[in-house]
Amino acid sequence: MTVLADLLDAVAGGRIEVLDLTAPLSEQTPILRLPEPFGQTVPFQLHEISRYDDRGPGWYWNNITTGEHTGTHFDAPVHWVTGQDGGDVAQVPLPRLIAPAAVVDVTERAAADPDFLLEIDDVKAWEAEHGPLPDGGWLLLRTGWDARSHDQEAFLNANETGPHTPGVSVECARWLADEAPVIGLGVETVGTDAGAAHSFDPAFPCHSFLLGAGKYGLTQLQNLAQLPPTGAVVVAAPLPIVGGSGSPARVLALVERA
Repeated sequence: MTVLADLLDAVAGGRIEVLDLTAPLSEQTPILRLPEPFGQTVPFQLHEISRYDDRGPGWYWNNITTGEHTGTHFDAPVHWVTGQDGGDVAQVPLPRLIAPAAVVDVTERAAADPDFLLEIDDVKAWEAEHGPLPDGGWLLLRTGWDARSHDQEAFLNANETGPHTPGVSVECARWLADEAPVIGLGVETVGTDAGAAHSFDPAFPCHSFLLGAGKYGLTQLQNLAQLPPTGAVVVAAPLPIVGGSGSPARVLALVERA
């Protein structure tokens, strides 16, 4: 059998499980809110064109409105000022859309502290147990935040001081961008940066450092709890929007089962 035939046989036989890491996309999907006077994204919406009626008797279809960075989505380098000379979402090399994953689980620490920040030492401790981060792969940060994705307010977790969601420290973001072999960072929160990252120096370091280094972001992932620490393969499929800074994406994981 060929390699692809072996893959299909393994999927059909259950030796490889296909998991959906994508949040359902609807009008209830949580979206990022920026403080005034910054521009805002719009919620996802369906606009019915016809539904088996006089507008189209045999078919149902819709127009949609959405932001590029709504729901589970892919951040391209050009999304951030530090990557403004980098590629748009249509220019991501296709082999990079299929990559191994390292899953770093900080669920208990994020539950105890919603402002938890991943540090370099945390990644080094993970590597000591599981081996080096995959070359050309994703670092997926599991925080348990996907359990809040049904509720906009709980998901953003904001008060008078701003949003409070877990993320990555400035030093760790710089290290992931400049030294780690990964192609990007995937998270369960609304963006790759922590909720309090507006006050960091620099502000929003994951965006600033990783996108500036030509790396990528995946956000609002779900079901990371079903992935092993190593061994999963992520398939991230954004729309090839010409000039786009990002795109809603269908993100799947292939996991080998005994």
